[in-house]
Amino acid sequence: MIAPGRARGAILNCAVLLSLLPLQQATAHDPGLSSLTIRSRPNGLETALILAVRDAAQLVELDADRDGIVTQPEFARGRSQLEAVVAAQLTVAPDGKLARPEFIRSRLDENDNVEVHLDFHTAVVSTLEIQSKLIASLPNGHRQYLQVQDFTGKTITEELLSAAADRATAQITTPNASVAVHETISSFADFLGLGVKHILTGYDHLLFLLGLLVVARGFASSLKIITGFTIAHSFTLALATFGLAQIPSRIVEPLIAASIVYVGVENLLRGDNPRARQLLTFGFGFIHGFGFASALRETGIGSRTGGITLPLLSFNIGVELGQIMVAAAALPIIWKLRANPVFVARWAPACSATVILLGSFWFVERVWMN
Repeated sequence: MIAPGRARGAILNCAVLLSLLPLQQATAHDPGLSSLTIRSRPNGLETALILAVRDAAQLVELDADRDGIVTQPEFARGRSQLEAVVAAQLTVAPDGKLARPEFIRSRLDENDNVEVHLDFHTAVVSTLEIQSKLIASLPNGHRQYLQVQDFTGKTITEELLSAAADRATAQITTPNASVAVHETISSFADFLGLGVKHILTGYDHLLFLLGLLVVARGFASSLKIITGFTIAHSFTLALATFGLAQIPSRIVEPLIAASIVYVGVENLLRGDNPRARQLLTFGFGFIHGFGFASALRETGIGSRTGGITLPLLSFNIGVELGQIMVAAAALPIIWKLRANPVFVARWAPACSATVILLGSFWFVERVWMN
């Protein structure tokens, strides 16, 4: 004989799986189900809301040209308004105290689903109350699959919410100290690796740095350039991450491309080892820092143990490690080549011209093709 609790869980799981089938391939045809997943962390909560783009368009205007298709540029224009609506209508109350999201981000994925992630920094939680007021603003009959997980990822509560029953309560087990330490180490390592990966695959940042180093004469000059760039971008990365200063990516990305063009032009006009190169690097480093912040925001800073500070620190260290790896590999080659007068007279200018061409291409692409 099947226990009542197990039978209820099996029925619920079947209902959820059947409802999710159209969400994956045909969310535009039957947007009747969304999902809300909340995972406990030792010092916070991760919340992920996933809904069909048509449902998201019920909350805010996303289809600006009303052609029935929400494009990435259209979503980018409505993103901040959508995030504000979700933050206002999704209530999370750890131990009866209303929590405000410390960080929120969203994206439109390749399957026309909208993902909205909210991160809450809280003390240890024993009871979690959730209310999704969003359901009342969605089409009649909409259901929302709620899943609450503990710090190990184990599901402790799952419900199908509706406009008439939009509340749920979960009991969360307190993690012990060893789990908290493991979470901290895991978070640090994840964001450290993310920082390294971002700089190694951030070809615009790398080209800017190599454009600076190709005319550097020795170790001292190169060290000053890298240090100035590091200090500047670390400053604006922190400002942007903590929400103290923000510049839209549609402005930052073309400016990064423009900085690459400027470096290449200066290399050609001023020749070998341009003056005040450290000051130039420092100034443009501020702009690149906002670019790093955009990448960090999109990946979920604040969603792990330690709130914002730990991910910010580890991501920045990862960026610096990536820079050091690139510099350690490139500088010996550059210095060896610069010992040849032919390289200084012909090939160094050719490298700078290539920097200008690539930077110009990215500038045009980011201004007129996005």
